[in-house]
Amino acid sequence: MEFNPILWLYSLIQWLLDKLLSPTPPPPKANLGRPRIAVIGAGLTGVSSASHCVGHGFDVTIFEAGDEKSLGGIWSRVNNTSGLQIHSIMYRFHPSIKWSVGYPDRQQIVSQITLLWKRYGLQERTKFNTRVNSARQDVHGLWIINGNPSLGRFDGVIAAVGTCGDPKMPHIPNQEAFKGEIFHSSKLDGKTAAGKKVLIIGGGASAVEALEFVVHTDAASTSVLARSDKWIIPRNAFVDGLLALNIFGQETIFSWIPEALLKRLFYRDLEDLAPDSHGLFTETPMVNSDIFHQIRDHKAEWLRGDIVKFTENGVLFRHRAKGVPKGGPGRETEVKGDMVIMATGYQRPSLAFLPNDVFREPYEPPRWYLQVFPPEHMSVCCTNCTYVNAIGTVGNYHIGIYTRFLLMFLLDPLARPQEYWMKRWIDMTSFLKSHAPTGAFDFFTYSELTYWFIFCVAINPFRWKWAPFVFLGIGSALPKDIVSGEDHIRNGLGMKRKYHE
Repeated sequence: MEFNPILWLYSLIQWLLDKLLSPTPPPPKANLGRPRIAVIGAGLTGVSSASHCVGHGFDVTIFEAGDEKSLGGIWSRVNNTSGLQIHSIMYRFHPSIKWSVGYPDRQQIVSQITLLWKRYGLQERTKFNTRVNSARQDVHGLWIINGNPSLGRFDGVIAAVGTCGDPKMPHIPNQEAFKGEIFHSSKLDGKTAAGKKVLIIGGGASAVEALEFVVHTDAASTSVLARSDKWIIPRNAFVDGLLALNIFGQETIFSWIPEALLKRLFYRDLEDLAPDSHGLFTETPMVNSDIFHQIRDHKAEWLRGDIVKFTENGVLFRHRAKGVPKGGPGRETEVKGDMVIMATGYQRPSLAFLPNDVFREPYEPPRWYLQVFPPEHMSVCCTNCTYVNAIGTVGNYHIGIYTRFLLMFLLDPLARPQEYWMKRWIDMTSFLKSHAPTGAFDFFTYSELTYWFIFCVAINPFRWKWAPFVFLGIGSALPKDIVSGEDHIRNGLGMKRKYHE
């Protein structure tokens, strides 16, 4: 095998990150301490959050609605041809993860999640086939799952249900008349598009999944039928990282610079496909380099417009000129195809199992503290299931940081945020982003998220001692010793410490 210095360096970096930042897995049958955390969902976020908890010595129970085949969340349900669109260096959902390639596929990702689950002994702490319908606090402030104390009493809850639930499969008029095959973009394993004319309905992230399938199975041609223009950025770690450096998390007077560079250097002769109606920093862009190659090689086309109805041999499609809104006037033609892939996305999983007061306006999700902590219940953390749009990654170090924020709040009463100040932070962030074309929390970048973290530790001096633990997962012994000393003072004053609210 030929020596690759870049892969060798990447492997070395991953080895160092593991040695320096990975919490030590607990021994088998370890009796872990409080606070005790209920983790809802056994996907990437749930497994990562739980491994951080047990690695730092705190007990967890993972509740998963599906069986063991559901381990990995959305990655357990997508096609085998699906893979990571961003570089794996931006998808380090735990320090111990070791990628062997830059863009791992679905099987490699599920394998890493499973290894992490086993490495931290989470098999004995996972309850499969247990759908969570309610999480409520008892009179002592402890969380009870499904009204059943036998499932445990928990000091905190991590909701890790994600943003992708069951596939959306809308019915389009005259669909029964179509003579070809119709599949959802997540149900393509065992299928082939070889020699077929494929129509992809939808232009978002699910269209990327469909395009991967089309490329792998040698379709004769591909037509992407999109209702709106979406920003498409290259599958390039350097470019993606630069875009995530917009610390303001919104369109600014300088946003035209990356937009112009993308049009000039990436879109080039296909600039007409770039949106004019909205800027780059308003929604999650598609990350794909293949679509433009396919279009230039005349193997694919990108059509802007609306589906009118199915026909026997394809779809009646109303082409709209650039700038004409959805449902507007246009020229109708039949786009013929043998196979239709519905790239129509997924239903968002419900957070209705949480108490009703977390949904009260104006502090309903995603308008929460650090976007994941409802102000009424600082002992609840909803990692990766409240965001709407972003440039960055859902599978990186923020999972561990959010988990350690929750642990800090539960362990240290002086570092714990009060509802009033949580709401003031939300109001402040909303004010700072009041000129954003989206809502203040409807779009953010990874740099803005990092700023939120640093600000919320820096603003409270009692959190400073926790900074190495929160940001890097190291040094928890010292702040816990300090908190223990503070406990003695509080107990002497008749103030009883609680892990919960």
